[in-house]
Amino acid sequence: MESLTVIKAGTGVLTRASDGTLDGAALVRLVTAIAGLVESGHRCLLVSSGAVGAGVSAFGLEGYPSDVTTKQACAAVGQARLMHTYGSLFQNFNLAVAQVLLTGADLQTPERRGHVSNTLQRLLAEPGIVPIINENDSVAVEELRVGDNDMLSSQVATLLGAKTLILLTSVDGLLSPETNELVEDVPDVDAVLGFAKDERGRFSIGGMASKLQAVKNSVDAGITVHIAHGRKPERLAGILAGEKGISTRFAARSSK
Repeated sequence: MESLTVIKAGTGVLTRASDGTLDGAALVRLVTAIAGLVESGHRCLLVSSGAVGAGVSAFGLEGYPSDVTTKQACAAVGQARLMHTYGSLFQNFNLAVAQVLLTGADLQTPERRGHVSNTLQRLLAEPGIVPIINENDSVAVEELRVGDNDMLSSQVATLLGAKTLILLTSVDGLLSPETNELVEDVPDVDAVLGFAKDERGRFSIGGMASKLQAVKNSVDAGITVHIAHGRKPERLAGILAGEKGISTRFAARSSK
C-alpha cells in the first residue's frame, strides 16, 4: 500500500484518567488531525483502543475490572460508543469510517489473514473511508492480557506494507532515563529496550515496554516507527514531514 500510515491511539489518549470515559475533546483533535492528513493525500488507518475504558462507566466501575467476562462486557458497550463518536466526527470532514474488529487468530491463520488483507486493501482504495481497527475484546481473551493494541498495530502495518507506524501515547516519545529528555532518533531499538518504564493507567493495558516490542517487530519489517504524544495530534503532519523534536523516530532496518 503506497504511503500508508498506520496510527495507533491508546486508551490513555482517548479517555479521561479520572473515570475512563471517552474524552470528547481529545477525539475531536485526533480526528481533525487525521482528516487533515487524508486531505493532504495520505492514506491513513487508525488502530484505536478505548473500547473497554469507554464501557467501564456504564457499569459504575472505578477502574478496569479484574474478571475477563466483565472486561468483555465493557468492551461490547464501549465499542459501540467509540464508533458512534468516530463516525459523527469524521462525517464533519465528509469522511466515512469502517469498523474492523480483529482477534489474534485473524492474523495468524493464513486464510483469515488473507481475507483481512483483502478487506483492508479495498477500504484503503477508497479515499473517503478511514478504516478503524480494534481488537475484538468482547470475544477475545488472550488479547486482553497482552496489550493495548500495540502489537496489533504492528501486525497490521506489516500485513499491509505500511511505510510508517505512529504510536500515540501520553508522553512526547521515548525519554532518556538519565536526562528525562526526548530521544529524537533511535537507529537501533535493541539499545533502548531498557529505557522503558512499564507504567499503566487505571484504564489502560499496555505500557512503554509493549510499545518497544511492537517497534522492534515493525522496524525489522522495514517500517519506520514514531512514538509521539497523543494529546498533541496536530503534530502528526509535522512528524510525517520529518520535523524533529516532536517524536521519537525508530529507523526501519531494511528498505521495502
